[in-house]
This record gives sequence, structure tokens and C-alpha cells, in this order.
Amino acid sequence: MFKGLIGKKIGMTQIFDESGAALPVTVIEAGPCFVTQIRTTTTEGYSSVQLGFGEVKKKRLTSGQLGHLKPNQLPPLKFLREFPTKDLEVTVGEQVKVDVFAVGEKVDVIGTSKGRGFAGAVKRYGFKGGPKTHGQSDRLRAPGSRGSGTTPGRVFKGARGPGHMGNVRVTAQNLIVILVDPERNLLGVCGSVPGARGGLLVIKEARKQ
Repeated sequence: MFKGLIGKKIGMTQIFDESGAALPVTVIEAGPCFVTQIRTTTTEGYSSVQLGFGEVKKKRLTSGQLGHLKPNQLPPLKFLREFPTKDLEVTVGEQVKVDVFAVGEKVDVIGTSKGRGFAGAVKRYGFKGGPKTHGQSDRLRAPGSRGSGTTPGRVFKGARGPGHMGNVRVTAQNLIVILVDPERNLLGVCGSVPGARGGLLVIKEARKQ
């Protein structure tokens, strides 16, 4: 059975389990998604299912995007994502809802982390910083020396330092499904997921379970 959804992050709350323990839960509005295309090894060289999510007005999409959806009488969908899978037991135009997942299953949630702008090495990578004693009043959050002396006489490419922090693709793995509400298209997973409220998320069956 194909298991995959596109959704958006609603926010966080807590749910109490049977023993009374409070569980941190992220609520996701997942689906309903439409199967917009099926790729097979015979035609494209690999197998995957393409899903669409987020109905919008026609004027919000380009003619090329509308032309991709029109042959199968699909509504205008803002987001399209592919899910590599060998399970192709779905048909184009079919709806995929949250009930493809069950409580207790493990999922991977992919999103874009919050952008933090230009950040120093202490915030970005957790550098210790320098001592504030012996007159070094301005070295507390400095990264310190990153290069060698005459040899090689430069900083190697890829060395950690200040720079753009966040706004990258992040995957939260092996999150347990706590809540499935098909009537309101809500999915609750235990723990946090990347991104801000309202951010786009891709939910897949966990790879490492």
C-alpha cells in the first residue's frame, strides 16, 4: 500500500497517553492529496508516484502547470511532489488521505528549517568561543583560528565558520503517529518537525524503522 502525503504544519500541542504522561505533538494538516502522475521503470526509468496538494485559483498557476493537470480533470494544485516507491497500486486522479497512516506507525517528515540569516560560529555550530579573562573582553563569541601556519597557509574549503544559517531541507526521522483524524485531515506526530507554522511538509513511511 502506497503511503505518502503532503501537508502543512499547523502547530504544536500536547496529548496525554493512557499512563498520564504528556506527549509533545505536532499537528499537521495532511492532504487530501491527488495522484497527479505515475512514473514507471518502462517509461521514465524509475518508479514513483507524484502527488498534488493545495487547491488554488486557476490564475495562480502557469499554463504549463494547468496543462499537466488538465488531462485527468484534476483541480488546480499549488504543490507537486514525487514519492519514489515500488508500490504503484494507485491510479491517476485518486485521492490520498490521512487514513493511509495508522496510530503507532513511524514516519519521516521533510520540511524546510527556519531561516536564521547570517549567524556567527557560536550560534551556527555551537563553538565554545574564547576566554574572557586576561584582557580578552571581545573574544567570547569569536571562533578563533581556523587555519594552520605557513603550510598550507590558508583555510581549507568546507571549514565551519560564520555564514547563512537555516532555510535548508531537513528530515525528522522515525516520528510516531499519535493522532489520525480523517474528518479534519489532521495528522499528529510525537515530537517536533522542521519549519515554521504554515510551512510545507512531506510525510513518508519511515525508512529506518
